[in-house]
Amino acid sequence: MLETATILGDSRALEYSTLAIYFAFLIVLGGVFARLNKNLSDFARGGSQLTWWMVGTSMTMAGISAFTFTGNASAAFEAGPSLLIIYLANVLGYAAGAMFLGPWYRQTRAYTSADVIRGRFGTAAEQFSIYLGLFLGPVVAAVQLWALAIFVSSVFGFSMVATIVLIGSICILYSAAGGSWAVVATDFVQGIVLFSITILVATLALVEIGGLSGFLNHLENPEIAASFKWIHAPGEFSADRFTWGWAAAIFTIQLMTQVHLSSANRYLAVKDGREARRAALLALILMSFGSMIWFFPPMVARMLYADQVLALGLDDPATASYAITASNLLPTGLMGVMIAAMFAATMSSLDTGLTAQASTLVRNLIPRIRGQLGYEPMSEKIQIPLCRALTIALGCIIISLSILLSLQQRFILFDAYYTISSVIGLPTMLPLFAGILFRRMASWSYFFIFGISLIPSIHSVIQETAGADPWTIQHRAIWVLSFGTVAILITTLLNRFSTAEHKRREFEFFKKMHTPVDFEKEVGIHREGQQARVLGTAIITMGSLLMTLVLLPNPWPDRLIIAGLAAFVASIGIAIRSAGRCERKN
Repeated sequence: MLETATILGDSRALEYSTLAIYFAFLIVLGGVFARLNKNLSDFARGGSQLTWWMVGTSMTMAGISAFTFTGNASAAFEAGPSLLIIYLANVLGYAAGAMFLGPWYRQTRAYTSADVIRGRFGTAAEQFSIYLGLFLGPVVAAVQLWALAIFVSSVFGFSMVATIVLIGSICILYSAAGGSWAVVATDFVQGIVLFSITILVATLALVEIGGLSGFLNHLENPEIAASFKWIHAPGEFSADRFTWGWAAAIFTIQLMTQVHLSSANRYLAVKDGREARRAALLALILMSFGSMIWFFPPMVARMLYADQVLALGLDDPATASYAITASNLLPTGLMGVMIAAMFAATMSSLDTGLTAQASTLVRNLIPRIRGQLGYEPMSEKIQIPLCRALTIALGCIIISLSILLSLQQRFILFDAYYTISSVIGLPTMLPLFAGILFRRMASWSYFFIFGISLIPSIHSVIQETAGADPWTIQHRAIWVLSFGTVAILITTLLNRFSTAEHKRREFEFFKKMHTPVDFEKEVGIHREGQQARVLGTAIITMGSLLMTLVLLPNPWPDRLIIAGLAAFVASIGIAIRSAGRCERKN
């Protein structure tokens, strides 16, 4: 059996140093942007002053995590291109954002997604969604941390618990300090690192397997050909994964995740509808490109390194397929950068969720509780410290849940994520999806749709608890969608009996959502040049640090690879900083 702790050999100390420098860099960058937080609007949505290219990259990074390179990589190792249906849904979601949803959501003028839900469904729905998010958000984030721990354990031999605590703590630190400013800024820098190193891994994998012709030759292997199909017959994989039914269910869940009302949060930080459209278009391009390069290395692992993967001794060894390919192909010194990129993918999901939830509690939940108890409204001086304290508290909860998940052996990672999505996530999203799709719905529609959609999920859990065979993801999704569709039709047909107040709120919500933002009058603060200069300098610094790895005792071809990677990163920083200079002159 291959000992996981020896994959990196004698270079382990170097990789540790790379990670330490990377983490210190993120904390410093977060501190720089923390100075821009003056009020709750700054902490929650960057004061709606963030540039479209920062927000678009952050949206992409928030849409992926280490799960992309573990759970989804496992699916690519087992079944080839089947899982790309997930990323097709992501791309279509961003396309909807570029065409109309992005401008609409920015034009709600909301601080948080809970503001949007209140405007559409009323205060009761807003408050319920907050409490539901307090349950679901930490669980989903804990699964993502667990995914990262699996990846790092397979490469470094780290303890899963130690990894979870370390990464969770660092993410809490800069998120609590800097709010949305720091989150989006660090997401952008981490996006540059992640795309740079994953492009390199995909390129090296293509060269190693003999180019496109070599890859196609391996596909002719009967065993590989039988596994690497777009759609599989029932019974080929456990729980009938990768069948037509599975593909339809996963596509629907993922698409609804991208477009429902709570996804409005991602567009609130840009200046106006035009910038929101640009941000969504950039996310569409990045996600499309990423989908082509992220899942090639796990497929190469199936063809070239299957023995190494299966010898790892993990409960689900395929989750380490990307890590194994990277560790075999990257020059000495770059595996630390690879691990940093995986950390980046997870941290970008965690930090966005942490700041969004903390901001929602301070803006939407705590003022309601204080009002009911007869207290005066909070001052702005209290709001930001409270956001920071709640970010720390939520982060500790996520870390604890992730540790519990890492200690259990019942669920494999890929299934755990989508089981959670189908049991509770889909019923939660259905009323929020219907709320943007239909203009006229009954005043009680949110709770009715959620409650009816939850019936099949509750029934499936009861059956499984009683010892029946577990429901597949697609089986549960079909029943939830069927019940939910009937509930949506009922609420639209009975809207005529709604109160005048409800109809007025619906009218005002859609009127505001379709009214363009006048940035000069509503915000009026321009910081594009400042953002470009700071981030450009940060990325140039990152490229310079990468260039020092050329000094390592690698063969000259490997040194050239490192130099090329460093130059690529630095050139992006130079271009961004130059754009910032032009902005300052104008």
